[in-house]
Amino acid sequence: MFFASDNAGPVHPAIMEKLATANAGYALPYGNDPLMDEVRDKIRDIFEAPEAAVYLVATGTAANSLALATLTQPFETIFCSPLAHIHEDECNAPEFYTGGAKLTLVPGGDKMTAKALRETIAGEQTRGVHGPQRGPVSITQITERGGVYSLSEIQELAEVAKSFGVPVHLDGARFANALVALNCSPAEMTWKAGVDAVSFGGTKNGCMGVEAVILFNPDKAWEFELRRKRGAQLFSKHRYLSAQMAAYLTDDLWLSLARKSNDACASLREKLVTAGAEIAWGGTANMIFPRFSRAAHQRLHDAGAIYNMWEGELQGADPKELLTARLVCDWSASDENTDRFIDILKG
Repeated sequence: MFFASDNAGPVHPAIMEKLATANAGYALPYGNDPLMDEVRDKIRDIFEAPEAAVYLVATGTAANSLALATLTQPFETIFCSPLAHIHEDECNAPEFYTGGAKLTLVPGGDKMTAKALRETIAGEQTRGVHGPQRGPVSITQITERGGVYSLSEIQELAEVAKSFGVPVHLDGARFANALVALNCSPAEMTWKAGVDAVSFGGTKNGCMGVEAVILFNPDKAWEFELRRKRGAQLFSKHRYLSAQMAAYLTDDLWLSLARKSNDACASLREKLVTAGAEIAWGGTANMIFPRFSRAAHQRLHDAGAIYNMWEGELQGADPKELLTARLVCDWSASDENTDRFIDILKG
């Protein structure tokens, strides 16, 4: 009964098999391997972006931070939600990699609104040399509360950004889960909606450790290459990144795995509601935040269930108090574990 994170799930066998195949013999280092040529072509085809610059790194933190550093000057600020992944979970890496650019939080919840973004951007770059200059907008898709920005919401945010002349970055650590939830194309969720750069996640969706950075404006490609090298993310044995991404993209495996995790979360949501749990947020993709009693939480923990408490303490005087959990499904989630979780929750 493991619902703590999709980071903890296993690597898909097809990806392990591709890694083993790539391990035979020799291959040129630093991204000059033939598999990387295959990956680049596949990603350009999938995104309908034949001129896009495509690079691989090992972590989502590196993908986001290097992409933002390429779009941001040190004296600028990055606009994001107060619950954006780059704000809550990157240990100030974006600030570090950009050379000190700050993050400006757009008031609201996990999803920015166009109105709030416009007001926040307008409020910056008003003090001349004494204040931060306007920099990119960063959108977390899916959000840290399991929400999914619709295509129209992304377009509206991008229109605001473009009206101020600033670029848009999409943090797509769970890109595939959002795409499946929206039933749209990668192009529709990115450059057709006004996104300039995207972090295309693989690690949370069945890979061992690989993320792609896609720059739809290739004019920034050389700068990204320099930043990737300087940021210690240019792997010498790059073929092991390429192999993962190549397998991930073959026969739409990346979409199949996302559907499995999303479907598992949808099933979990239905069973939670039937069991009497309240749903605070999420459930559209592969992350959900249910509320149920402290007594039920204690039973689950005693039975070995592993998940994150989100609001409230496990130990407390009132067994009926509702506490919020964060449950995340990965591609390997099983009905058996879900059903056992629900049975224990019901008591």
